[in-house]
Amino acid sequence: MLKSYFTVKAQGHAEIEIQKSRFIGHVKRVESEEEAQAFIQEIKKEHDQATHNCSAYMIGEHDQIQRANDDGEPSGTAGVPILEVLKKKGLKDTCIVVTRYFGGIKLGAGGLIRAYSNATSEVLKQTGLVERKLMKEVTITVDYGLLGKVENELRQAHYLINTIDYLEHVHFQVQIEVDRLDPFKSWITDLTHAQVNITINGESYLELPVDSQ
Repeated sequence: MLKSYFTVKAQGHAEIEIQKSRFIGHVKRVESEEEAQAFIQEIKKEHDQATHNCSAYMIGEHDQIQRANDDGEPSGTAGVPILEVLKKKGLKDTCIVVTRYFGGIKLGAGGLIRAYSNATSEVLKQTGLVERKLMKEVTITVDYGLLGKVENELRQAHYLINTIDYLEHVHFQVQIEVDRLDPFKSWITDLTHAQVNITINGESYLELPVDSQ
């Protein structure tokens, strides 16, 4: 699993107009080529009267799956520009469909490339991007005498506390970046003078919003 990567927040759409043509960008986070193709077909069905529904997607930890489709636009003027925006922004598991309703004015190859690139950038901006960080889920258990000190130090060090359970002992459920796990264990052990029990529960991704400009 990747320690961190960037992707789209969820699903969204945005529209721009260029030379009387409407360009509607649609984006969705996808985890398989089948899911990407289903999304593309969904948009094509929704906009079956459109002139074009061009698409591109990147899927996989190492971008193993990359596809681009011009859907009738001149070769290389639609799908590839969409894909290039995804590459430039370093997005994974992301599918884009840009729907075009022709407005009667031809844009030329350069104009089409800019239009599809701009529509892609706009829908990503409007929908939002996230960084997914791989986190270790850790339980630290201390006696009540250490409750105030441990909670204060955790918050001051900006560790993410999910829950605090007040049972026979105090249990802090904390999320730690995978690269910071060993330093964290040393830190909390020193802080409590080794009066702590540390349990590693598993790992999951934490999503943090990022600037999509």
